[in-house]
Amino acid sequence: MKLYTRTGDKGKTSLVGGRVDKDHIRVNAYGTIDELNSFIGQAMTQLQDERFTDIYQELEKIQHELFDGGSDLARVKIDPSNFKLKEDTVTYLEERIDDYIEEAPKLERFILPGGSPAAATIHIARTVARRAERTIVTLQREETINDNVLTYVNRLSDYLFAIARVINARLNVKDVEYERSALVFRRGKRKDKE
Repeated sequence: MKLYTRTGDKGKTSLVGGRVDKDHIRVNAYGTIDELNSFIGQAMTQLQDERFTDIYQELEKIQHELFDGGSDLARVKIDPSNFKLKEDTVTYLEERIDDYIEEAPKLERFILPGGSPAAATIHIARTVARRAERTIVTLQREETINDNVLTYVNRLSDYLFAIARVINARLNVKDVEYERSALVFRRGKRKDKE
């Protein structure tokens, strides 16, 4: 089998159901998800410690789900029965986010991306997830997509923020607060004065 096909030498690529220009918004959307998946893979190489077994396993699951989401976005002819990314993947991320928020130190101000190398890589992945989300929103305005992909990527960026903080906490590395940040995050509801 040859890795190259020469079919894309004129600036076109094949999708499920047709061919489009390589800079088509649909290609940008799933291409950005592929970039996101690569940064997650890079972060996983920095998380091969028993303290991070849970996060490592979750990220591996997420890598498969990102392939599913990219596959769904690569379809020109839309048939919802063929969609791979389902709503339960979003619910799972929400459950994990809730758990990690409880584990991480209290957050009141914006933080700077960074800390440990693994957390810094996760922060990069988080920003790529946000870019993927913006690209998917643009695609959704122009064409029909699996809406679960947009919701998933939105929730994934929150998940990545949460685990970046937990990674730093487990390594005893403090998050660096943005020094001009006001108090923007508060746990629980504020009680009215009586």
